Order: sequence, then C-alpha cells, then structure tokens
Amino acid sequence: MNGTVSRAVGRTGRHAGLGVAAILLTAVLWGTTGTAATFAPGAGPLAIGAAALGVGGLLQAAIALPALRRSRRALRSHAGLVAAGAAAVAVYPLAFYSSMHLGGVAIGTVVSLASAPLASGVLERVLERRPLSRWWMTAALLGVLGSGLLCLSRAGGSGASAADTAAGIGLGLVAGATYALYSWVVHRLMGHGVGRAASMGAVFGAGGALLLPVLALTGAPLLATGQAFAVAAYMALVPMFLGYFLFGVGLARVRPSTATTLTLTEPAVAAVLAVVVVGERLTGAGWTGLAVLAAALVVLALAPTNVVAHRPGGPSRTPAAPAAAPAPAAVTPRPGTD
Repeated sequence: MNGTVSRAVGRTGRHAGLGVAAILLTAVLWGTTGTAATFAPGAGPLAIGAAALGVGGLLQAAIALPALRRSRRALRSHAGLVAAGAAAVAVYPLAFYSSMHLGGVAIGTVVSLASAPLASGVLERVLERRPLSRWWMTAALLGVLGSGLLCLSRAGGSGASAADTAAGIGLGLVAGATYALYSWVVHRLMGHGVGRAASMGAVFGAGGALLLPVLALTGAPLLATGQAFAVAAYMALVPMFLGYFLFGVGLARVRPSTATTLTLTEPAVAAVLAVVVVGERLTGAGWTGLAVLAAALVVLALAPTNVVAHRPGGPSRTPAAPAAAPAPAAVTPRPGTD
C-alpha cells in the first residue's frame, strides 16, 4: 500500500513539474511580445494583437483538426463555454496591446498579468465554489505587489499622459479578466472530458476567426516593410502559437488560478528585456519588484494542497490530500490523449 501511494505521489509530482515548467516557458515567450512590438512602430496595437492571436489561434485549430473531429459532439454540447472562451480570446489581444500602447509597455504588461490571477481566483470561487487557499492568496498578493513595484518604477518615464495612463490601466484590467476567462473555459472543457488539443483548438480557433476582420481592417502596416512582417510572423508563431500550445499543456495539469499566477513571470521577463534590449532603466523599486515576483513563484512551488483531479464527463474537483502524503502543488491529470 505504501509503495503504491509513493508511486502515485511520484507520478503526480512529475505531472506537476511538467505543468509548471510548461507554464513558466510560456510566460518567458509572452514576456518578449512588448519588446518585439517596438520593432514595428508603424503598426497599431489592434493590428499587432489581431495578427498575433488571430493567426496563432487559427494555427492552434489547424494542428488540432483530428482532435476537433473526434470531440465535435462534446464540443457542441458545451457550445456556450466555447463561445465564451472564443469571445475572451478575441478581446484579450486587442485590450492587451492597446493597454501597452496607451500606458506604456510596463504598465500594460504588469496590470494585465497582475490582475489575471485575481480574476481567475474569483471565477473559480464564484462559478465552481472552490475555496481559495492561503497559499494562493499569498502568492497572488505578492504577485500584485511585485508587479505594482515594477509599474511604479517605470511609469514616470513612459511619457504617457494621465488620461492615457488611466485608459491603459483600464484596458489592462480588461485584458486580465479575459485572459482569466479563457483559461478557465479551456480548463473547464478538459474537466468535461474534452481533450487538451480539442479544447485549445476550438477556443483559440474560434477566437482567431473573430479577429480576422480586425486584421483585415488594420493590418496593412504589417506588410509595409520586411521588419514589420517579421515582427508579426514572430508574434504569431512563437509567443502565440508555440506559447499557447505550451499553455494548453500546462492547463491540463494545473488549476487556472495557479497557471495565471505562474505567468506573473512575464512582467519580470518583459522588464529585463526592456533594460537589456530596449535600453530602458530600472530603478531600485523595479528590481525589488522582480524579487517579490520570484517570492510569489516560490510560494506557489511550496503550496501543499492544490491537487486537482478531473472526473471525466464532469467538472474538476479538489480531493482531500492523504494525511501521510501531502499533495504536490497544482496538478491536474491529463484528461485524454489529445
């Protein structure tokens, strides 16, 4: 019995490690988007957002076609969830890149990413009646504090007016809420027995299709120069396509609230790239913010009771951890082979 429990805990730990690693790599890739966008100054935020997630979303659907065919009945039975997720996917990049355009790269990134874990936790609490652990609340609080320090350290040099900054913050909150919503939708579809590839392909493919009209209306500057086109191609293929593929791998193994908290790594990556590549300067408060974000990740890594199990055909639940073997942090067994 003890050997069986030990093997199960070991498998769960490896599952957790893969999910956390996938989410952290996703955050690193996403952290490059703000810096990459500075190399296409002639393109507006709507064009960049529509190109990045519009094309990236359609590519997600393309590689998931076999899984989508196998899961079409299950997806039709949860059409409302898919529609909500697709709408969130379509709104997110427009709000996110507009937030960076108006308030500055630092403010747009940190507000969007810092608000997402809070929105995700609220969604789980309200829609699933899932209690929020003290570990998660501590990590989320540290993440918000660290992101706020980053924001304050660089807001003074952004050159944005007070009105633009306020609008950027507001759009960042919209981006954070929609990011949390589509993360929750994908995780929920997996909890209902839809495979990872089909869940990601349906939500991101439909969301990408919704962004095509925006791209058609605003995307001409992305074709004006080879550099602008290269930026658009990079955004679509690397942070969006590859990044969201890895994000789906992570969401199959961790709760949405944990995933969105782990992606608080993104503003730290964005800040370092801004210093090294763009030439921005980071104050002492900014470096302190990076340290606080690192502390948030440590708290998540040490959290003992965030195991999530999927019940095929039904929503995910949080079982009690065995008394003799505390559960590793934030794991969801993969609910299928897709």
